[in-house]
Amino acid sequence: MRIRAQVAMVMNLDKCIGCHTCSVTCKQTWTNREGTEYVWFNNVETKPGIGYPKHYEDQDRWKGGWKLDTKGRLVLRGGGRAKRLSRIFANPDLPAIDDYYEPATFDKDILVNAPAGLKDTPVKQPYSKLTGEPMSIEWGANWEDSLGGDSGKDDPNFRNMVEKVTFEFEKTFMFHLPRICEHCLNPACVSACPSGAMYKREEDGIVLVDQDRCRGWRMCVSACPYKKVYVNHATGKAEKCTLCFPRIEAGQPTICSETCVGRLRYLGILWYDEEAVLAAASVPEEELLDAQRAVFLDPFDPDVQRAAREAGHPEEWIEAAKASPVWKLISEYRIALPLHPEYRTLPMVWYVPPLSPVLDAAGAAGRDDTNADDIFHTIDDLRIPVAYLASLFTAGDTAAAGGVLMKLAAMRAYMRARTLDGTVAQELLDGIGMTGAQVEAMYRLLAIAKYDERYVIPAAHRGQAAALEELGGCSLDGEGGPGMGGGGRVPVTIASRRNP
Repeated sequence: MRIRAQVAMVMNLDKCIGCHTCSVTCKQTWTNREGTEYVWFNNVETKPGIGYPKHYEDQDRWKGGWKLDTKGRLVLRGGGRAKRLSRIFANPDLPAIDDYYEPATFDKDILVNAPAGLKDTPVKQPYSKLTGEPMSIEWGANWEDSLGGDSGKDDPNFRNMVEKVTFEFEKTFMFHLPRICEHCLNPACVSACPSGAMYKREEDGIVLVDQDRCRGWRMCVSACPYKKVYVNHATGKAEKCTLCFPRIEAGQPTICSETCVGRLRYLGILWYDEEAVLAAASVPEEELLDAQRAVFLDPFDPDVQRAAREAGHPEEWIEAAKASPVWKLISEYRIALPLHPEYRTLPMVWYVPPLSPVLDAAGAAGRDDTNADDIFHTIDDLRIPVAYLASLFTAGDTAAAGGVLMKLAAMRAYMRARTLDGTVAQELLDGIGMTGAQVEAMYRLLAIAKYDERYVIPAAHRGQAAALEELGGCSLDGEGGPGMGGGGRVPVTIASRRNP
């Protein structure tokens, strides 16, 4: 066993109101420079929808992530090393600016300085921030905000269920999906980079770009199935979410977490076995969720704690892993799910799926949304939303997605009964296989957890301070941009060693 620490995030989608505060603060902190006008390290999508960039989930088109070849070996979907090198100067699997959007600005002076008494109201003309020419705005990073309507019909997740879906106004459903870089355990971007500029930090698993080594080949953009690697068109270098590593090193949450209005984000430490990553990414699709969960190690296991100490991890990190809300939501309560595990990158940003469509449907069907049988039957009958959520989070396993919804619905009903008359709904506990204490602890974490319960990030250990210093600064306005530096990296992912 080769034990490593990973900073991971969980988002509770039931609490996301789609305000985009996380996107704005991230934009102002990291991508407010020339060359990054179209770049959003954090964006909030409305689902169903085609996302940003357009159709990023359609891997038949973009060839992102990993797949199993005919011999059951894990290979990049975009092809082996020889194929990638053969087209290094002409990579066809890249989103164009129209797939992102052409950023615009406005001449506000025409409004401020308009003379009094004009017959017609002055209008701001949008100008392209790329060319400076007048333009017509036709798309944007949050163009589908709060729609879930006509554009949802083109959502790649509906590919296998389109005949079942009707988008009548009173029947449609939608929810908000915030997205950042997944900082994967098996990152395709790292394996695809010809110059070795992409790397995964050894001390905390954050995936970064060494700006000095980046040559702008853009293979990382193609290989990332989440399309969360961007090219700065001013420098020609790749840039991506840094998980706010300067803040993480100081024991502080990411800026998107700090400013989240809905308090839906959780940050913590996970222990994982690096030697188990390749096997977990190589199982059949129906086993991916369980295999990825099995990579994480129990922080309360004495053997795991001993292995962490022997590997040189500080005691502070061992204690932080035991208090990690991410561990609780993913492995103890088992209600958090990865985004598209079928990409086989082992993403480290997980989601608690939204419950609202289930309770709404129970009421619409004349059922009691506090009754265990009525709730469970509603979830079982609600094929469209559960199948859709399964397409997003469980590689199509509706039973796994439905099981999470049952836990969340049972938690609400149980806590309602406890609050109203103090009764213990034992049938609900039996239905989900949890104790009353576990349900109440899960409720506290999801609903009323305080700041230090949601963000359990140990500051960088003093013994690591010198090594972290060498990773470079976090300059935002310099030529290097964010993520500069190349020391202290995991040399190469296990899977990439097997990639032909």
